[in-house]
Amino acid sequence: MRGVMSLDEALDLAEQADLDLVNISPNADPPVCKILDFGKLRYEQQKKEKSAKKNQHVTEVKEIRLSTSIEDHDIQVKAKTAIKFLKEGAKLKVSLRFKGRQRNYSDLGVEVMQRFAEIVSEYAVIEKEPKMEGRRMNMFLAPKKDNKKD
Repeated sequence: MRGVMSLDEALDLAEQADLDLVNISPNADPPVCKILDFGKLRYEQQKKEKSAKKNQHVTEVKEIRLSTSIEDHDIQVKAKTAIKFLKEGAKLKVSLRFKGRQRNYSDLGVEVMQRFAEIVSEYAVIEKEPKMEGRRMNMFLAPKKDNKKD
């Protein structure tokens, strides 16, 4: 704490100490400055930001593609893969692409999606119901809260 002083005096003090004069609060009246090593300050800030990034959890969205004419065994295999993703904590986008005249039978797509959701219901909850978007039907599943990594 040096008290209130002119800019020239503060700069001289910083030069004598071989440090930097850093403006902490420029909008205050009078402005608040500190004499410190600016490089060290920046290094510590970057270190804090890096450790904050490490602790963040980014949710992945994995995609499973189905078709309207999928067989039971194939849907079981896809469900097994989906369960693996859900156990890892990833969200799941289940998409079904309609080709040609299949678009007229979107109810078949809804049935396939519901059957798939039933199979993985032990591990997932439906976040977004099946909905047509152009030629695709999408449904989003999120992992259940009580299913953490085994």
